[in-house]
Amino acid sequence: MRALIQRVTKSSVSINGAVHSSIGRGILILLGVKQGDSQEDAKYLAERCAALRIFDDDQGKMNLSARDVNGEAMVVSQFTLYGDTRKGNRPSYTDAAPPETAEALYEQFVRDLKTALGDTKVATGVFRAMMHVGLVNDGPVTVIVESKS
Repeated sequence: MRALIQRVTKSSVSINGAVHSSIGRGILILLGVKQGDSQEDAKYLAERCAALRIFDDDQGKMNLSARDVNGEAMVVSQFTLYGDTRKGNRPSYTDAAPPETAEALYEQFVRDLKTALGDTKVATGVFRAMMHVGLVNDGPVTVIVESKS
């Protein structure tokens, strides 16, 4: 499981021109699920995302997590994070989990993140929907976290 995490001042997901969900200060998590991922991967990665120290403390050092700053989280499914671009010009997505498996693990990740941050602190996109994701990247700070080495 792979998460591309961006520290944001705000983020939103729109579907068919209407805002589906939005957050203020916090993290935008683009989540990819790989074949072979499990519920344990979802739990591990959700905790890592909640605890990742990418927010500034009083001295301007990144020592605080989304949990520490009472931040919010937006989770958007992103199978293209497992696009293999080593051959040709079109990415191959054979490493990505099938949609049924990916959706179940995406939902598990969201539940685990709500446990870590609080139910009202986590917003989502819609699995398999064509979405427009808006964000203001703060810093910019963007990191990748994976559940397996």
